[in-house]
Amino acid sequence: MTNSLTPSLAAAPELGRWISLERQGFIAFRTGKVELGQGIETALAQIVAHELGVDLSRVVPLQVDTDNAPNEGVTAGSLSVEISGRSLRLAAAQAHSALIAAAATRLSTTPPELSLSDGGFKLNGTLTDLTIWAVSADVDWSQHVTGEVDPSAGGNIIGTSPARPDLSGKYRGGGFIHDLILPEMIHARVIRQPTRLARLVSVDEDFLARRYTGLSLYRRADFVAVMGPDEASVSRAHDEADRFTRWSDEPSRRTTMPPVQTENIGDTYSDTVEMTYEATFSRPNIAHASIGPSCALAQFADGRLTVWTHSQGIFELRKTIAICLDMDEADLLLIHAHGSGCYGHNAADDVALDAAILAMAKPGTPVRVQWSRQDELSKGPVGAGMSHRIRAALVDGKVAALYSEIDSQPHAQRPGNGGFLNLTSAEALDPARIPTHVSDLPLTRGGGASRNAVSFYDIPHQAIVRVDATSRIRTSALRSLGAHLNIYAIESAMDDLADQAEADPLDFRLAHLSDLRAKAVLAKAADMSGWVDAAGSEDRGFGLAVGRYKNKGAWLAAVAEVSVTEEVSVSRLWLCCDAGVLINPEGARSQIEGGAIQAISWTLKEAVPITDGVIAPYDWEKYPILRFSEVPRIETEFIVDQSASPLGAGEAAQGPVAAAIGNAVARVLQKRIHHLPLSRERIMAALLADE
Repeated sequence: MTNSLTPSLAAAPELGRWISLERQGFIAFRTGKVELGQGIETALAQIVAHELGVDLSRVVPLQVDTDNAPNEGVTAGSLSVEISGRSLRLAAAQAHSALIAAAATRLSTTPPELSLSDGGFKLNGTLTDLTIWAVSADVDWSQHVTGEVDPSAGGNIIGTSPARPDLSGKYRGGGFIHDLILPEMIHARVIRQPTRLARLVSVDEDFLARRYTGLSLYRRADFVAVMGPDEASVSRAHDEADRFTRWSDEPSRRTTMPPVQTENIGDTYSDTVEMTYEATFSRPNIAHASIGPSCALAQFADGRLTVWTHSQGIFELRKTIAICLDMDEADLLLIHAHGSGCYGHNAADDVALDAAILAMAKPGTPVRVQWSRQDELSKGPVGAGMSHRIRAALVDGKVAALYSEIDSQPHAQRPGNGGFLNLTSAEALDPARIPTHVSDLPLTRGGGASRNAVSFYDIPHQAIVRVDATSRIRTSALRSLGAHLNIYAIESAMDDLADQAEADPLDFRLAHLSDLRAKAVLAKAADMSGWVDAAGSEDRGFGLAVGRYKNKGAWLAAVAEVSVTEEVSVSRLWLCCDAGVLINPEGARSQIEGGAIQAISWTLKEAVPITDGVIAPYDWEKYPILRFSEVPRIETEFIVDQSASPLGAGEAAQGPVAAAIGNAVARVLQKRIHHLPLSRERIMAALLADE
């Protein structure tokens, strides 16, 4: 039986695109997915080591770049193990078979008599002198991966948690794109438009020359940058930009964008059912708030532009940079370098274009651009604001129908989406590349606002999803996209409906589920937390929630214990996840618990300040995030089915954790707080509204 090929393998079927034995003693692999801090390089290396029967230390990832790596799109959607992992597994399995066949010819035997042992061949169980590197030249590495070779069922590396090789350098203060130094490199900072479509009126270059030695100014239309050999001087000049630049806003440049799409998904809604419950939930814009600002390096030499970037989608970024600079894609090489972790679309793509523009203006000279903290927070893409109105009918203690109306800003404005560049500096050039419309991700591609808009309960549920692109705020993908608020709304409603039915929230959910894996994670999380005995007190409460990411990914149930005094704090969190077979359990645990901590921060604290419809300047004081001292004790367990396919776990926690906290707070206050974050001000306003 032939194994189905992934889209990645179908597009790049040559075996040598994925596996290489050119370096003696090592097996190198290529992937189009990039390391964002999630440990994907280690997990993929484990898969290759498993299939080729070698020690993990022999397996090394090759550089991800646009010249050599297979194009696997954007590293997003919790799909790296599912897609790239399967691609590499099929490729490595075929390499295994081809190497065995080559060795059989050399040893004048048959393939069934041979096996692999850490790069060597065993003949009927006895190790020979022949190695896979010795016979590598006998293998046709241009052959296509067909899926006809079944992956191995043996091995002992899958399901273990070896140390991540990429971390040692990072622990010592290196290993990131920010640490990359090229000979004769100069530094640059781009002076951003105060508003998205502002025009540059004038620049006082004399002021800059009088105040700073060795700095130069580059201007192209409304794109202005300070450059020089000393990063500190460049940074100080950038911070004083308002003293030598003048801008004007031109409303005529704004493009009126109608709502881009309306999706009607789920079951057909029957208006004969009387709705007995209605509530509207919302979240504000949320920042990526990466600790490390976005950074890129670029050099134009010998007719070719090379860009080092921590973008999640280097192939589409190459295409958009080529369009912006009127270049042939073949004249651009993008190389991925590790950057500060980000789940979604932050300013990594924007800063890459910045560096590319400036490198073209300085042929031969490497240019390094790093965004300021202020620009990172206020000029990069942010997570979309959303509202979710939900109505429900409760009949004889069970939910007979759910109906949702979701209004959202777009969740997908990555480079190239909708046919537009979607890069900050592209809007500052002449002609300004300003999007005329925005298309959110449809459900067939995982969904943006529609992600998890329909529940996985055994309930007829229809959702109307409207995405409005008229906002002047630049929104794009943020971890879990619409699933965060949609699961928060649905799971909050399920708790409220359980109260209406006078039922326990756990029992109520189980009564509406036939999905055995969902029921299993719910029951396990409840057991871990002692749910039956979790009575709470006047200022302490417990909440429960469950979700399945995209309704086809990992299942996760969460129980939260919170304290509500002047502020909400989460003291304990119990998580149970089913992500199929685990390639690297500690990697999966880090993904789940990291997502949970971020979800706590979103739920309790985070909201981008908006003034007059645009992002107001802000810093860490105006945008608090969860502190180390506020991280609760987290207990995580997995339900592992060795026969199940692996599922991405990086975004499974966002919705259930937020909802579990919201449900716990509602039990303490005996009042539902519908709008995030659950800050002191919001809670006080809700309580005062009852007086």
